[in-house]
Amino acid sequence: MRNYEIVFIVHPDLDETSLKDIVSKVKSWITEASGSITKEEIWGKRRMAYAIRKQREGQYVLLNAQIPPAFIGELERNFRITEPVIRFLVTLAE
Repeated sequence: MRNYEIVFIVHPDLDETSLKDIVSKVKSWITEASGSITKEEIWGKRRMAYAIRKQREGQYVLLNAQIPPAFIGELERNFRITEPVIRFLVTLAE
């Protein structure tokens, strides 16, 4: 298991319950792959540096997790097919 930092941006028009549903879905992907969440922060709505999918704002979420390295490809694929997720970044935390 390695420590990873996962930041993703969700569509700004989602309400609070929909945002929490997406965060819980991401957390369930990680726990089903025998990973664990060590930290969760919802940063809220922020202005982005440039427009993505015609949106100038997004709701930012940070997760720190311990994940098996073999699962990272599957996690990124799940992010790509989840419609409300605008952008994501998975980095190895030291």
